[in-house]
Amino acid sequence: MALRAASSVRATASSGRASRRCAVVVRATAEPITESKNLEIMRKFSEQYAKRSGTYFCVDKSVTAVVIQGLAEHKDTLGAALCPCRHYDDKEAEAAQGYWNCPCVPMRERKECHCMLFLTEDNDFAGREQTITMDELKSGITGMQ
Repeated sequence: MALRAASSVRATASSGRASRRCAVVVRATAEPITESKNLEIMRKFSEQYAKRSGTYFCVDKSVTAVVIQGLAEHKDTLGAALCPCRHYDDKEAEAAQGYWNCPCVPMRERKECHCMLFLTEDNDFAGREQTITMDELKSGITGMQ
């Protein structure tokens, strides 16, 4: 699963000045939604960690939903919430090592979340929410299929 943010610059017709426009490009291959016990566990974990760390979910809840689904899938298959937004040559070894298990070391030390799950208040993509309902989660995942 890959999540990427992109920004673009375009000229405005009226003023001729360049304006910066940001967009989140989400590319993911989402499996059909399965009622995993870990989906609810990872949803609750994400809410609690966002509140505890003073971070927020992305303004586009589908980004949050896809990342939480990826964490739940890794919890199901690997026994650990390995970051779903990175490529690993050996997922099992990475999960055992723990560096990229959510919350990863960069997030814990510097509040840098590669997945855009936990965003600081000053991030352009940060929303105001620290919660996501199961309905929002399922809707976000379904929208990506």
